[in-house]
Amino acid sequence: MELQKAILRKVGEAVTRFKMIREGDRIAVGFSGGKDSFTLLEALLLLRERAPIDFTVCAFTIEQGKFLKPIEPFREFLEARGVEWTYKVDNPSLRLLAEQPDHGCDLCSRFRRRAVYQIARELGANVIAFGHTADDFCESFLRNAMFTGRLSALPPITWSSKRDFRIIRPLLYVTEDLTRAYAGETGAPIIPCGCSMKTGTVRRSIRDIFTEFEKDYPHLKSTMLSAMGNINTGRLLDLRYLDLESSTGEEPAGPLAILQEDEVFTES
Repeated sequence: MELQKAILRKVGEAVTRFKMIREGDRIAVGFSGGKDSFTLLEALLLLRERAPIDFTVCAFTIEQGKFLKPIEPFREFLEARGVEWTYKVDNPSLRLLAEQPDHGCDLCSRFRRRAVYQIARELGANVIAFGHTADDFCESFLRNAMFTGRLSALPPITWSSKRDFRIIRPLLYVTEDLTRAYAGETGAPIIPCGCSMKTGTVRRSIRDIFTEFEKDYPHLKSTMLSAMGNINTGRLLDLRYLDLESSTGEEPAGPLAILQEDEVFTES
């Protein structure tokens, strides 16, 4: 019960802060069968009972040929909770898997996104909820900075290109140690995806980095999430946010002249 309260409090914080859920929403939950999507669905069902606004929740699962076990246990689990569940085999994804077995995550994601929007339309949903956790946000931030040359991460709320769907990630503040514990506590029939077992990938390497760092800095992910919401644009290298000319007509300040008085350089 305490674990459930902790998760619901964090989900409620994310939903409230970013205005993720609104009156009359019909939310389609992307249900992958992993611990994160189980936790997301359970949290939204609890929130639906307690929130001061009315909204409905349904779930969908897309078969892309990567589940490691039969997914039939999903049906009984979801029916017991009164959840409308749609299961769809995505044939284009199966052909992709057969023709290009070593395809990357980006290509697979594009196929899945197309299928997600199609299912959401069929379900009459206007909101799509994904189970990305605090871990995913931090890993995305680090991956983009290290390998794409951009400071960016997953958005907590965004829109589809035609603005017909609002896409939300209510587990923003929930770490995977909590989803793992909660899935075990509820006896959810976790069915892993083959992608989660891959080694030698950038994602796996970044996860290993976090695992090692968190031994000494257990609040690392919380600190990184705070940093994503506390951007000091004047201390980065993007020319769009830098004042290169002095507003007083004086000579432009050199890089050392603009430092705060309490900042000190030390050699590493």
